[in-house]
Amino acid sequence: MKLLVADDDPQLVRALRITLAAHGYDVIAAPDGAAAIAMAAQAHPDIVLLDLGMPKLDGIAVIEALRGWSDVPILVVSGRTGSADKVEALDAGADDYVTKPFQVDELLARLRALARRRGGAPSESSVSFGDVEVDLAAKAVTRDGSRVHLTPTEWQILEHLARHPGALVTRQELLREIWGTEQVTDTGYLRLYLSQLRKKLERTPSAPEHLLTEQGMGYRLVLDPA
Repeated sequence: MKLLVADDDPQLVRALRITLAAHGYDVIAAPDGAAAIAMAAQAHPDIVLLDLGMPKLDGIAVIEALRGWSDVPILVVSGRTGSADKVEALDAGADDYVTKPFQVDELLARLRALARRRGGAPSESSVSFGDVEVDLAAKAVTRDGSRVHLTPTEWQILEHLARHPGALVTRQELLREIWGTEQVTDTGYLRLYLSQLRKKLERTPSAPEHLLTEQGMGYRLVLDPA
């Protein structure tokens, strides 16, 4: 799998090149935003790792430019930790966001999730986490062997998360998937349904391990938390 790393920090790029190559990735690098766009057009990477604060063109401009002609998954890797920066990047078309400094295991997990997503829905007919099994074919959920009753909307949310395990699912994506629109601004609906799902499926609903909120961005189903 070919990765384009766009970052103006040569030490970080060198470290990523070594680490990712050791895990089977073919890494190409761009030192600024303009070069990132040019290399994406020439090399057709499978995933783009993108810093926001780059010379010539910043990361947001790069995302917008890429989205004009490509649906390549974009993982933002940035030192900007503010919710507004994350929302701006996701709204521009990024698929996920990791803040610096990051753990290599987390970065690799995000890359695997994006690779699965690019390949379409998983072929597995069921997804398991903790003591929960989600049977996507039968549209059934069991916990510790016992059937769990979900409302139709709870099931739709869980199903969408389960079909993209490990990947960030934005609030806008869920609103569009469940209610058929991105224009619903009251995300209290989503918080309510996620709260109910955690009560039914998490060992400790107040400290969830699997159904996670990514502040300001959306939600993520983690099958095997670190």
